[in-house]
Amino acid sequence: MKAGGLILVVDDEVQIRRFLKISLESCGYQVIVTETGKDGVSLVATENPDVIILDLGLPDMDGLDFVSRVREWSKTPIIVLTVRDSEKDKVTLLNSGADDYLTKPFGLNELKARISVAFRHKNTLINSAVFHLGRLYIDFSMRLVKMDDKQVKFTPKEYAVLSLLARNAGKVLTQSYILREIWGPHSQEESQYLRIYVMQIRRKIEIDSSNPLIILTEPGVGYRFVSEEM
Repeated sequence: MKAGGLILVVDDEVQIRRFLKISLESCGYQVIVTETGKDGVSLVATENPDVIILDLGLPDMDGLDFVSRVREWSKTPIIVLTVRDSEKDKVTLLNSGADDYLTKPFGLNELKARISVAFRHKNTLINSAVFHLGRLYIDFSMRLVKMDDKQVKFTPKEYAVLSLLARNAGKVLTQSYILREIWGPHSQEESQYLRIYVMQIRRKIEIDSSNPLIILTEPGVGYRFVSEEM
């Protein structure tokens, strides 16, 4: 395997498959491609790719069904390519188990950046006890947060939100997902709670909370905690 890792592309358009294979292999990745969801699911099981790039418009199954089937047994990062641009579609997509999405048409540099984030998340963030980003330092095992080497105090709920976002740095987390994980299954409509806590957290870790660079808002969808300094 090449040093860059293995990427599986599932897309029914031959031009897209050819373009992504050539482009990503030139960046050092190993790339395998298929045009059907059925073959894609089989390749996830047999080849164990590091990242999956998925088009939703497959000839044999809806892309959301593919995500749901893979998520039954695999946590491999899935980046979806979609022409569906509504907030509702994006929320549905992320809640089904996708890690990220790009709306067509997209730029190759943006896709490569999203792939890099997916690799870092898969290889380091999930199992790491420590998160470090610029001035921000989080020790999950000690429940300790520092800014510029000075400890910052958080309420239990503030820390729970911060920790969930940081452990999933680079991913878009929907409001309903965060509410369900922190407040429980019957609180998904209480989005005002989440906005208040995110605002409070930003005041403690952002240089300018009105122009955040760490916790970014995905309008109508949720929040993305950046994985590298901007």
